[in-house]
Formats: sequence, C-alpha cells, structure tokens
Amino acid sequence: MGKFEMSKAKTISLTVGAFVAGALISLHIPALAEKEAKPGLPIDELRTFAEVYSAIKQGYVEPVEDKKMITNAISGMLSNLDPHSTYLDADAFKDLQVGTQGEFGGLGIEVGMEDGLVKVVSPIEDTPAYRAGVKAGDLIFKLDETPVKGLTLSEAVKKMRGKPKTPIKLSIIRKGENKPIELTLVREVIKVQSVKSKLVESGYGWVRITQFQENTIAELAKHVAGLYKDGTKLNGLVLDLRNDPGGLLHGAIGVSAAFLPPDVKVVSTDGRTEDAKQEFKARTQDYQRGTKEDPLKLLPVEAKNVPMVVLVNGGSASASEIVAGALQDHKRAIVVGTQTFGKGSVQSVLPLPGNTAIKLTTARYYTPSGRSIQAKGITPDIVVEESANGSGAASAMRIREADLDRHLNNDREKEAPKADPKPQAKTPAKTGKDKEKGGKDEAEDDLPPRLEYASKTDYQFQQALNLLKGLQIMQNKAQ
Repeated sequence: MGKFEMSKAKTISLTVGAFVAGALISLHIPALAEKEAKPGLPIDELRTFAEVYSAIKQGYVEPVEDKKMITNAISGMLSNLDPHSTYLDADAFKDLQVGTQGEFGGLGIEVGMEDGLVKVVSPIEDTPAYRAGVKAGDLIFKLDETPVKGLTLSEAVKKMRGKPKTPIKLSIIRKGENKPIELTLVREVIKVQSVKSKLVESGYGWVRITQFQENTIAELAKHVAGLYKDGTKLNGLVLDLRNDPGGLLHGAIGVSAAFLPPDVKVVSTDGRTEDAKQEFKARTQDYQRGTKEDPLKLLPVEAKNVPMVVLVNGGSASASEIVAGALQDHKRAIVVGTQTFGKGSVQSVLPLPGNTAIKLTTARYYTPSGRSIQAKGITPDIVVEESANGSGAASAMRIREADLDRHLNNDREKEAPKADPKPQAKTPAKTGKDKEKGGKDEAEDDLPPRLEYASKTDYQFQQALNLLKGLQIMQNKAQ
C-alpha cells in the first residue's frame, strides 16, 4: 500500500471501501483549527456533558475506560449528522485506505446502517457475498451468534472481515420473505477488477467500471485501446456503470475526460469552507495522481467521438453519477437505464491522533449544468427497466439515498420519492417434505439467476445496443 502525500496544498480523494456505498471522499490534512477561528464553546451544554460523563464514570454498573467514553461520544456526534459521517478507529481508517487499491479482506458487500441493523446497499461482483445470493436491501441482524443491534457500523464491518478461508454466518431479514435467511460465507481476499471490456459484436464495444479506484483511469484507457486493436472501427460504445458504488473523485474526472473535449467542466463542489468550493475540468491536472504521465495516454483519439450509451441503475452512486451527469449535460452520451442512487455529497477524511480519523460531510457536488443529484439521482434520457415486462427483483429491493435516515437535503432539485413502503406478497413457506425432495435449503432455492452483464439475457444492455445501432443507421442516412 502506497503512502499518502501529506501537504496543506493538496487534498487526497479516497473510496469508502466496505462502509457505505457511493461515498466520495477527500483526505484533508490541515487541522480543523486552521480552517477558521473556533466559535465560542457552548458552556451550558458542555457542563451537561461533563455531568453525564461523571455520572457514568462513578455510577455505571461496570467500570468504563475514559478512552471508550470519549470515542463513543465522538462516534455519536458524527453518526447523528447524516448516514455518511462517521468516526474511523485505527483499523477502520487503515481499511479505508487499503480499499482504494482495489484489494481488501472480507465478504464483498457495500453496507450502511438502518435502525441499528446492517443494510446491504450492493454486493460486489465475483465475491463470496455475491455468489451466496446476498441482495441489495437485505438487513443483517446477526453475525455468527452476535446480534448487530448495539454495534456501530465500524464494529459490524470489523466482524465481517477476517482471515481468508474462515467462515461467518449471516442472519438476514429480506423483504417479501416470511422467515429469516441464514447464509454461511467464507471470507476471501477481495480483489475488485475495476474495468472490464469486450467486443460484443463487430463494431460495438462494451466497457464496464465496477468501482472507481486508483488505477481506474489507466485501466480504462488500456481496455478502450484494446477494443480498437488491429484497426477495428467502433460504431458504438456502451459504458456500463450499473451497480458501481463510486469511489475516487479523481477517477470520475478522468473517466469523464476520456470522452469529453479538453477543459470542459466535469463537476463542481460547494460547502462552507473555502477548500470545499472547487471546480474540476477535463484536464490532466484535475485527474492525475502520483505520476508524471497522463494515465489516458493510451486512449485512442477515436474514443472522443464514438457514439455512446451510458447504462445506469439504482446501484450507480457517487462517482458513477458524476460521470453519467457530465456526459449527459454535455450531450456526449445518451443515459439509459433507471434512476441512480442519488449520492451527491462529499466526505472529507480528517486524520486525528492515534491513526484515527473522522469522515465528515463537507460539500455537495453538482453536474456541469449546476444540477444537484443529492437524494434525487440522475434521471436517464431513456428509462429501460431490468426486464422486458418492466420489472426487476433487484429494482424492487433497491434502496437509495432518499431512503436513508437523516440524509442530506437537496438544495437545488426536488428529491426522489422514498421507496414504496408496502410489503411484497410473501412466498408460501416450504414444508420439510419439499425441502427433502429438492435436496436444497429454502434460501438457495429462491435465489434468482445472477445477471451476466452484456449477455443475450441482459435486457438493458441489449436495448442500449439496439439504440446504438439505430443511431448508426440514422448517421449513415444523414451522410
């Protein structure tokens, strides 16, 4: 793992790793005291705090360490602000940094917290959680024999992580199921392949970004160059951002810059402090990190003009929404799919003594035209559901930013409505005889087939491909 550059003149963007999907993070090194003069302290409230502290210290049924009480107080202050502000202990801070490299130990799920339970935002492709059938919207209420109620999100994540090849049992509440589901997963070293691609048929390419990491920009350039190898001419390109939880801000800027004209606006941020007010453009200095070479140097020049469709859904968050919004605002691509997650805020990671940190929401970000996607998301130009009949199991279970408790309000756009609270029809329970006959556990029986992206059965992709072919026909007629 590389060292982080610590300079007052520079901020460093980090992914949230396994804590909550779609967090767009900056690591700010300057101390909070240097930002502005400290406001007057609320003496009466601090006196009340001191009295509670003293009462716990003297009268609680068991001794409590000072460090634990202070840590709990800090954690409570942050977690009650919004779903993305939190306290990071030494292990959590290290995990966050490791996550930017695209490799970490665990189960492979992006999670948040709701009503004291761990809520699955999205399972990561090709991981133990994904293969076991963990779904977006699942509520984890027990880890092995430990109830989740009473744990912080960091503590729950720490329990899910561990040595590779060790098992852990997840007890899950799933909407529409009439009893809890128990899944036993075996931990692995999670290696997330940031970019995937293939030539789906003559003249049409597909590039998928699973997560925005340190190497995403260079990997994108390499994959797109591969589609153009041996003189291949592309008539259309599908950029697939479905179920991409986001990650590094500079990655989103670089991916946008790959397909946009030089120096056009990609995204802007606005907050209360001066360094939260920034504008980022499609230029090398805004996405280059830790190298003198432009990571897009291998990108074929034809990529700037190839007809494009961007695929999104409710699992597309943060950095994914920046890319989709930038390409949509500049009319560089047609956005197809369903409404995105709506994660339009930036979290700054502020280091503290003892290798700990706080993750604090410090800004909202805006598309080039000034739209805020916070608690709203990107609305596709063409809405295409997961299946031909206009439904999809994943969509029905999908949570979005607007559904999270204490989410930051949108200051410019009308927020997306909350998910339909009406419960789905319950499936009838299977009898013991049925279980013996099938030879499978009920949970295994009910798992839907996993979507193979860019396949013949991928309805949204096929519609995107048809759209590109239609554009090519129209272009040929015009010529």
